[in-house]
Amino acid sequence: MSAQFPVVRPRRLRRAPALRRMVAETRLAPADLVLPMFVKEDAGEPQPVQSMPGVFQHTRDSLRKAAHEAAEAGVGGIILFGIPAVKDGAGSGADDPDGIVQLALRDLASDLGSGPDAATVLMTDLCLDEYTDHGHCGVLTPAGEIDNDATLERYASIALAQAEAGAAVVGPSGMMDGQVGAIRTALDGAGHTDVAILAYSVKYASAYYGPFREAAECAPQFGDRSTHQQDPANAEESLREVLLDIDEGADMVMVKPAGAYLDIVRRVRDTVRVPVAAYQVSGEYAMVEAAAERGWIDRDRTIMESLTSIRRAGADMVLTYWATEAARRLS
Repeated sequence: MSAQFPVVRPRRLRRAPALRRMVAETRLAPADLVLPMFVKEDAGEPQPVQSMPGVFQHTRDSLRKAAHEAAEAGVGGIILFGIPAVKDGAGSGADDPDGIVQLALRDLASDLGSGPDAATVLMTDLCLDEYTDHGHCGVLTPAGEIDNDATLERYASIALAQAEAGAAVVGPSGMMDGQVGAIRTALDGAGHTDVAILAYSVKYASAYYGPFREAAECAPQFGDRSTHQQDPANAEESLREVLLDIDEGADMVMVKPAGAYLDIVRRVRDTVRVPVAAYQVSGEYAMVEAAAERGWIDRDRTIMESLTSIRRAGADMVLTYWATEAARRLS
C-alpha cells in the first residue's frame, strides 16, 4: 500500500527568503516608525539613560544630530519629550515660548523643514509630568488630587505653544477627561487648524514605564497615576476612550504600552477608522536590551520580531526607541 503524501503543503511558500518576503502578510517600513527623543534644558552634553542603553537625554545640539540621522534613515516621525531646568506646581516650562521643547522644535523645523516639505513629522508629547515639581500629569487641588478641568486649560496653552513652535502633531498623554476637545478648540481658535492630534487614548497604569521615568525625570513624588490611567484588567473601557477622543477631534489614537496589550491594539484597529499608533515603551526596550546583554536572546531578531508583531496586531505606526536602528536595517 503506497503512502498518502499531502497535496497541500504550506511549507512550499516558506522554503526561500524571497518567497517568504513575497507572501508576507505584514510589512514593516521605516515610515511606520516614530522615534521618541528626550531633550534636557541644562545638559552640557548628552546624558545616557542608565536603564535604557543607547538612549540619551540630549542637548539641543546632540538632538539635532540624532534627529537628522533618524530622518536620513527614513523614520516617519520624531516625538519630543522635554526636561526643564526648573519645575514648579503648574509646569510653567511646558508652555513657555522659550521652553526647551519649543526651542528644540524650532531647531528641528529649521534643520528638517516643516509643513509639506518636512523630512520627517515633528511631534510632541503634550503633558505636564516632566514639568511639575510633584511629577503628576496635571494641576493639583489643595487636597493633592489632580484637578481635571484646570489641567485642561494648561493643556490648551501647551498645545498653542507647541504649534507655534512648529509641531505638526501634538500628543496629549495625560488621560484627562476632555483633553482632546480642549486642545482642538484651542488650536482651531488660534488658526492652527492643520495641526493634528495623536491622542494617547488608551494609556494603561503600567509597570512598564519605569525606565521612562528616569529618562524624563518625571516619577510622581507621591501616589501613582491610577486615578487617570487605565486599569490593566479592562478592555471595553479602551474602546470607550478611543471613541470619545475621536468624537472630540482626535486625528489618530494610540495604545500604550504595546507588547502586553496587543489584544487591545487589535480591538481598537477593528473599531475605528483613523490611524492607530502603539507605543513600545521603555520597559519593553529595557527588557530586551538587558536580556541581550546577558546573551539570553538574539537582540536583532527580537527587535524586528517585536515590531512586526505590533504591526501585525493592527498598529499603523509604532513608537519605538529602536526606530533609527530598525529603519536602517529595513532600508
